[in-house]
Amino acid sequence: TSIEQRNIVCTIKGEQGNSDKGRGSDGNEVPKIKHQKQRVKINVGGQIHETYKTTLKNIPDTRLSWITETTAQVDFDPENEEYFFDRHPAVFAAVLNYFRTGKLHAPLDVCGPLYEEELSYWGIDDQQVESCCWLTYRQHRDAQETLKGFEGVEFQIDFEDDDPFMIEEEMNERIGCWERWQPKVWSLMDDPQSSKLAK
Repeated sequence: TSIEQRNIVCTIKGEQGNSDKGRGSDGNEVPKIKHQKQRVKINVGGQIHETYKTTLKNIPDTRLSWITETTAQVDFDPENEEYFFDRHPAVFAAVLNYFRTGKLHAPLDVCGPLYEEELSYWGIDDQQVESCCWLTYRQHRDAQETLKGFEGVEFQIDFEDDDPFMIEEEMNERIGCWERWQPKVWSLMDDPQSSKLAK
């Protein structure tokens, strides 16, 4: 009678026949147990993501591809049946989308250094960033390289004595490197007549 009761419950729930089977996207019966074993739940910074193990195998030799290995239980939480990573959830959404589509885009609300750090954590080469996002992503590196080029260089900028930038610098000797050079760099870029170097 327990088999009959189970079949009745399955019929009431809208399933016909064996409760271990469901319908795939093609309409064919698919064993539910096998289908569920192919899925993996990943909790990143409190946001739950679900995907298939085959999706995680799309980009080999990365932290996510290691999840698909049967011995990889380091970040697994058996109580919640999920992998947990205390990382930036918005960046992870872009990372997971890369595994799904093969295209790595950079979120606009995340700064370049943070995105670079997260990509490194997940084992993804930043050279894979799509061309539409590359300039935004590289902006921080380009700015750092430009600033490094100015270190140690003596500027002969022809500022007037009452220039507010110079007055502010004299008033505050302990300002940061970027705060000190930012007005000069902007002047170099915006006004080619500001100095010999700008020309």
